[in-house]
Amino acid sequence: MVGMFVAFGGVLYGYDTGTIGGILTMPFWLNQFSTGAKNQETGGPGITSSQQSEIVSLLSAGTFFGSLSASPMGDHVGRRLGLIMSCFVFIFGVILQTAATSIPLFVAGRFFAGFGVGLVSALIPLYQSEVSPKWIRGTIVGSYQLAITIGLLLAAIVDNATGKRQDSGSYRIPVAVQFAWALILISGLLLLPETPRMFVKKGQPERAAKSLSRLRRLPVDHPALIEELAEITANHEYELSLGKATYLDCFKGTLGKRLATGCLLQALQQLTGVNFIFYYGTQFFQNSGIKDSFITSVITACVNVGSTFPGLYMVEKWGRRPLLLFGAIGMAVCQFIVAGVGTGAGTTDLPAQRALIAFVCIYIFFFACSWGPCAWVVTGEIFPLKTRAKSLSMTTASNWLLNWAIAYATPYMVDNGPGDADLGPKVFFVWGGCCFICIFFVWALIYETKGLSLEQVDELYAKCGKAWESKNFRPTVSFQEVQDLHANARQQSLADIETAATRKRSVVHDEKNQLQLDESSS
Repeated sequence: MVGMFVAFGGVLYGYDTGTIGGILTMPFWLNQFSTGAKNQETGGPGITSSQQSEIVSLLSAGTFFGSLSASPMGDHVGRRLGLIMSCFVFIFGVILQTAATSIPLFVAGRFFAGFGVGLVSALIPLYQSEVSPKWIRGTIVGSYQLAITIGLLLAAIVDNATGKRQDSGSYRIPVAVQFAWALILISGLLLLPETPRMFVKKGQPERAAKSLSRLRRLPVDHPALIEELAEITANHEYELSLGKATYLDCFKGTLGKRLATGCLLQALQQLTGVNFIFYYGTQFFQNSGIKDSFITSVITACVNVGSTFPGLYMVEKWGRRPLLLFGAIGMAVCQFIVAGVGTGAGTTDLPAQRALIAFVCIYIFFFACSWGPCAWVVTGEIFPLKTRAKSLSMTTASNWLLNWAIAYATPYMVDNGPGDADLGPKVFFVWGGCCFICIFFVWALIYETKGLSLEQVDELYAKCGKAWESKNFRPTVSFQEVQDLHANARQQSLADIETAATRKRSVVHDEKNQLQLDESSS
């Protein structure tokens, strides 16, 4: 329940992402914020492609810098307090947007709200992965994506409800609703514990035991709890024996391989084109000849929410690799079909437009049940404790960097104004090509981590050199045994240390057998 509640922070991300697409098409907002440009479709007030790019992409610029700031905040003040502080930064941005009557103040609010969302988006998977038991970790971390989809749905509903108002409430109500999401998250975080791994990192074992006891609902002297805490502590001490971690260390050896995997995974999640639909879907459907584009955006948001639920089941049932491969293949097929139908059929061909919406919805199903939740799951569990906050902040930043690039470039790619590419539906060929790349990426770089503790994932990367062989991996190292050996981790590989531990176990076993034989003979 703790991990599920913290996932509520995804509503901030999803709602803020989803609400802007509707606001940019509201007649009152266009009349209020237009600087003289004309809407080429309606002839009324409008904004230029550059202004549209600025308004949409400034949120992503803020999230990029916010996610990079999450590491020092999470390591110094803690995961829980860091999330609370992030919410207040977000609230400041919402205040500026609500008060705005012109583009400069509105985009300033977008930047600060984005900074808060960036902090939240890096800290939530970090918190969730550190408090969750291994058998349900994928579902709990994946629930963050579910909250994002719920936020997108709520944004579509609120935009649809206020879009036709002829006063400032048309855009101020959807923006101001975000106060509620932030206050709910703050209220819950005040009651939740800090992660036990954070206390271990700070050298506070008693508080770590109390936190883990509260999370597992077991007394502090329960054998299972003592065993789990001892393994967490031993793994952390083994990592520290390798030396303190700097940002430069994140790029070395297997840590560098993991960081590259996480950054590419998050970048490719954006390049699948999903946020094109939620940022610009309302306008795209409108320009494609679909009359009630607001209703279409609500439908796609509903599909997004509903399709995430099977993903939360499949991430633990199927595993990470099969689910990501399934999603990448399905998305690529749908994107190419949408591109072909949209390019070959005119805006007056109603059956073709219905087919376009249908395959957009099928594409959203494949994304929402696979790459949506699973990208956050994988990046949340592949890094060791000493670099987890640093590495997660960089992988999340890569997500937001591509988010910004897509938000900024899309108007120039699809619009038909002077200097624009006028791709229209042909932009789906770009997203389809990226989905095709995703297939090979998953096969080559995604390790199967289903059923492993965060400490056992370290062993996986230390022993398994090829991602496609990871499904056969079985953990055999206990970091408590490594700790008991007082091994020099700088000069010995984990395999060498494991051999020594196995030898020691064998000697102890032989001594026990000999002792039993001596007792029986006497």
